[in-house]
This record gives sequence, structure tokens and C-alpha cells, in this order.
Amino acid sequence: MTTTTPHDFELYRRLVLVRRVEEWIIDQYAEQNAYFARKEEPPLSIRCPTHLSIGQEAAAVGVCAALGAGDAVYSTHRCHAHYLARGGSVDRMIAELCGKVTGCSKGKGGSMHLIDVDAGMYGASAVVGGSIPLAVGAALAASMQGRPGVGVAFFGDGAVEQGIFHESMNLASLRRLPVIFVCENNFYATLSHVSTRQPLGIAQRAASYGMPGVCVEGVDVRDVLRAASEAVARARAGDGPTLLEVKAYRWMSHVGTEFDTGKMLRSAGELDGWRERCAVAHMRRALEADGVAASRLDGVDDEVRAVIAEGIAFARASAEPVADDLFNDLAGEAPTWRG
Repeated sequence: MTTTTPHDFELYRRLVLVRRVEEWIIDQYAEQNAYFARKEEPPLSIRCPTHLSIGQEAAAVGVCAALGAGDAVYSTHRCHAHYLARGGSVDRMIAELCGKVTGCSKGKGGSMHLIDVDAGMYGASAVVGGSIPLAVGAALAASMQGRPGVGVAFFGDGAVEQGIFHESMNLASLRRLPVIFVCENNFYATLSHVSTRQPLGIAQRAASYGMPGVCVEGVDVRDVLRAASEAVARARAGDGPTLLEVKAYRWMSHVGTEFDTGKMLRSAGELDGWRERCAVAHMRRALEADGVAASRLDGVDDEVRAVIAEGIAFARASAEPVADDLFNDLAGEAPTWRG
């Protein structure tokens, strides 16, 4: 007899969605590179660098599943998973990657600057640590206005070495702000291992700022959800911020669609060990053990692939921005376009 809840099944669907979208990105890069090698323009091409979250999906899905409509998420250059887990549009994300006017950032932001305010995804910044003060600001605004919203900052282990991390933690603690600092510890800042950069565990740093520090493995998405739910409840109760460290290994290279094993510190053996702990496969095995039919889980894949196909068609049919759009959506008076 199954004890799987609809929520568990939805967590699995979101994990699969993030994984398959990023696998499509890998395939699309390979396809367009083949066109470029023949000196041809591909019918649809990604117009920007990309940073993939494959291997880290449980962090995004677990945290975002704990949030409500009034909560504000701020992300990093590795933002696909956060955008999709928060409910962002697959159509508009693919269009954005391809530089189309129908993209979530109107074709101006690309892979590293996805935004969907209606979904609670307030933006992403390629600046290391850039998401952290923005989430604190959102939490401060909610606190001052008496609103129930929670600010959430996603960032990598490298951002912990930025001064803004410490300044933001300090202010959030002093003001007991409803903010959650989510460090996706994938162990590498580009190719530099965390053990060569930091003497302490990341979650341990919370104690010096008088807030809880929680460390969870990013393998079982339900573990991440439980930890995030506790942090959200604490924030909503007025008990202040939480530092949540999710250990989730990045499978692919820092930027791009290739594996980077063999370069400096990342070995094939290390990667293989983490691939065996795949969050998507782990959740599927858990659901199967709970009695969910394999055919039903395969159906999730079919559903997700159909959604991606619709997104591709949407992007292909969409127009590219025109020059006059360049200065739209900016604060203040736009400069004169000189062509």
C-alpha cells in the first residue's frame, strides 16, 4: 500500500523538470556548435553562457517547496533550478536563453538573469554574493511594512568568503529579519575546493551571528524540504534568520556544458561517487519502494519532455528584440539611441 503523498509526487516532477531542461540545454549547445562548425546559423540557438545546476536540484526544489506566494527568492548565476522550482515559465525561460523578446527578461538577461516576480522569483545576479543583501532588503521591507513575506538568498560556498555575506548575516540577526540564507555548497568555487579556502564548515558560521545553522545533504529532497520548512516557520514566527547549508555536488563544469574532471582537483572518481547519489534517481527509488508504478513515473518524464517541446516551439516562433527596446524598462530617462 502506498503512503506517497501528492506533494511527494510533485517534488519528483519538479526535480525531473529541472534535470530535463538542463539536459536539453546541453543537447542544444552540441547541436548549435555542429551548425557553427559547418558555418551555418542554427534554427534556434542559445545566445549566452550557461551555468548548470545538474546534481544540485534538490536544494532548489526542496527550499522553494517550503515557500509561499508572498516570499521573495533571489538567485545567482546558477539560477535555472531556482527559477523552475519557484514556478517560472519553461516557455519564457527557453525564450530568454535564446535571446527572444518573449523571454522572462525580454531577451536582455540570458541564462544568468532570470526573473518572474509573479512567481516570487525576484531576480538573479552574476555577482558573487549579490543575492544576499537583496534578500535581506526584501525581509527588512516585509518586517517594516508588517507583511508576512520571507526573503530567501541562494548562493554558493564561494560567496561565504565575501564581506557582504557577513554584513548581511549580522544585520539580519540584529533586526531578527525573516530571511533564509541558503548556501548551496557544491564544494568548488570554479575549480578551487572549499577545504583549501575555508577552515570551518559553512553552517557553523551561523553561531557567531546568533542564528541557527543547519546542514543537510542535498540527496533526498524531502530532507531539504523539512529543514527549509523549519526555517520558514521560524522566520514567520518572528524568530529571525536561519543559515541553511545544502551539500549538493555540481556535476558539470563551472560554466558550460562539459565535464571538467581531470582539471586540477576534480577527479572522475569523485564525480562518479556523487552521481551515484543523484537526487532525481533517489526520489524515484523512494517512490517505487512506496508502491508507485514505474509507468506512472515514466509518465512524468513524458509530460516534462512535452512541456520542453512546447517551450522550444514558443521560443522558435518568438521575435528577437529590436534596438529600440534596449533602453526600455530602465529607471530614469532613457538616453537617445544613436544606432
